[in-house]
Amino acid sequence: MFCTATIMDTRLFSNKQTALDELDRTLVLRNYSRATRKCYVGCVNRFLRQNSDNINTPKMESIELFLLDLYEHGSSSQTVQSYLQSIQFFYREVVSSNIQIKIKCPKRPKRLPVVLSHLEIERIIQQVQNKKHRTMIALAYGAGLRVSELTNLRIGSLNFEEGIIYVYQGKGQKDRITLLPETLIFELKKFTAGKSSGDYLFESERGGRLSTRSIQLVFSRAMQKVGITKPASFHSLRHSFATHVLEQGTDIRFLQQLLGHANIRTTQNYTHVSTASIRKIKSPLCADSST
Repeated sequence: MFCTATIMDTRLFSNKQTALDELDRTLVLRNYSRATRKCYVGCVNRFLRQNSDNINTPKMESIELFLLDLYEHGSSSQTVQSYLQSIQFFYREVVSSNIQIKIKCPKRPKRLPVVLSHLEIERIIQQVQNKKHRTMIALAYGAGLRVSELTNLRIGSLNFEEGIIYVYQGKGQKDRITLLPETLIFELKKFTAGKSSGDYLFESERGGRLSTRSIQLVFSRAMQKVGITKPASFHSLRHSFATHVLEQGTDIRFLQQLLGHANIRTTQNYTHVSTASIRKIKSPLCADSST
C-alpha cells in the first residue's frame, strides 16, 4: 500500500458523535441515498471507534492497519473498498477540503452475476403465498428493478396505457423508464385502487413505505423452501431480467437504458452469463467416446 497525505484548514470535532453527525449532514446536503449514508457513517464509526485519536487528524499507519485487519478477518475486497471510500470522503469533505488520502487496494475480483432460470423464478413466485409479496417479486424480475426502487414505487409511477414504469431517482439519483409487465397489470391495478398518485404502491402493514429488508427476507426464505442453492439474492432478479432480455435478442443499448446504467461496460457484463449462444454449440465429446 502507498499513502500520501496533505492537511489544510482542518475542522476540529470535540468527539466522535459530533463528527459522525456532521458526516451525515454533509451526505444529506450532497443528496446521497439513505443506503449510502448508512454505509458511510457505519464505516467511519467503526474506524473511529478503533482509532479515536484520528478524529481530526488521520494517521496513515492507522488507516492501513485498520484495512489490513479487515482483510485478515475475511472481509472481501469490495467491503474494504467501501471502508476506504468512506474514510476518504470523511477526511476530504468533512474534516478538511484539502486533504488527500491515497491508498492502493487490490482490485475487486471479477465475478459473474448470479442468474436464476425462468423455472427457478417461477418456483419462487409460486412458493410465496402473500399476494403483495408475490407481486413484488414478480415485478422486480419483470421490470429489472432494484429492491429500493421497488419499495419506493408510487402509484403515479405506473402508466398502464403505455405499459411503462417511471423509476424516479434510482441509483445515482437518476430517473429512467422501464417495462411494466403486461401479465401483472390486472393485479397491480388492485393495489392502486382508492389511492392517490403520491401514495406508495406497496405499503407496509402500518402504512407508508415497506422496508427493503422485509421483502428480501421473503425472497430468501422462498428460495430456501424450493431448494435453490445458488448464492442468489433479491438483486439476482435484476440480473436475471437483464440476462433473459438480452437472450431475447434485445439490443444492448436498449437494455442499458432499461437498467439505467451510465456505462455500457456495466451492461456488457450480462453478455458473459448469457447461455443462449453457448447452448447452440455442441461439445466435441461424442456419446461413444471413451476415456
